[in-house]
Amino acid sequence: MGELKEALSTGRKPASFEEFIESYATKIGAAVNAYIPKGTHPDMDRYLYDPLKRYSENGGKRHRPLICMAACLAVGGDETRAISAAAAIEHFHTAALIHDDIADEAELRRGKPCLHLTEGVGLAINMGDLGLSLVNGTVVNDPTLDDATKVRVIRELTDMTRRTIEGQALDIGWARDERYDITPDDYLVMATHKTAHYSGAVPLAIGAIIGGGTDTQIEALRNYGLDTGLAFQIQDDLLNLVGRAESTKKGFRDDITEGKRTLVVVHALQNLDDGKRNRLIEILSSKEKDPAVLAEAVDIMTEAGSIDYARQYAENLTSIAKNRLVDMIDASPARDLLISMADWFVNRLN
Repeated sequence: MGELKEALSTGRKPASFEEFIESYATKIGAAVNAYIPKGTHPDMDRYLYDPLKRYSENGGKRHRPLICMAACLAVGGDETRAISAAAAIEHFHTAALIHDDIADEAELRRGKPCLHLTEGVGLAINMGDLGLSLVNGTVVNDPTLDDATKVRVIRELTDMTRRTIEGQALDIGWARDERYDITPDDYLVMATHKTAHYSGAVPLAIGAIIGGGTDTQIEALRNYGLDTGLAFQIQDDLLNLVGRAESTKKGFRDDITEGKRTLVVVHALQNLDDGKRNRLIEILSSKEKDPAVLAEAVDIMTEAGSIDYARQYAENLTSIAKNRLVDMIDASPARDLLISMADWFVNRLN
């Protein structure tokens, strides 16, 4: 994974962020999976390491580790020194998805049956726990990082883990307690904690730390990641509702089945008349899977203007964030990639 800097410096840079992840997802995925060890007993591999590795190999777009490395380059660093931290963030992502799917009783992840369905709930929980154990270990054992940098990176990873769990607690708790008084501001707190820190802010901040960035550069990239990471989650919510069913690679409209308090939902609940509001609450509370009823819920939210509201909110976030980053980080091919990232976050189709 040392060719990224060379590609950017020799004019072979990707034309867009989408091309960037298409070009490097497989390579960084192999680097990430190299940190999954083998067991000391054959059955450890059978029940733990091999299923986790297969799950991780079906790893999606790998944008989190890739933006960590791009941020390292953007402040003038050597991106190869960020590989262990990039892998740590991806292992956290894997663990979070495994546990999230269990909590949501989900059926599909990346187009395949969820791990708790193929391996059983107990083993899936254990594999998620292993993913969490790999987070700090990959950084601690990296010989290219000095101890002060390791401590600083681990502090970021620890804080990221706590914030994500806080956001998940809100998400699950609101559904459990059938809370329909949630406001858009409440949603933004939840989504920032649950997604924006680990999908944007922390990968960028850690990359800048390892790259030797100044405090100003680190915080500029962190704030950029918070805004764009939040937009990423809003677009994720929109794709679940109004994307193409064949492109979601997870249960289409299962956010409705699970009663998720997305920005679309909470905006609609605040702006519908009593009759439509009560009908939407009825659907959200029923664990409904009938496609016709799910489509009815989407129609209700569309009528409330909530789809357009959420889409516009995400686009405004990224527009402001891009302008701010241009003012704070010097021009470079790596910065161009990160600017393109914001557009991909809100325009991607899956």
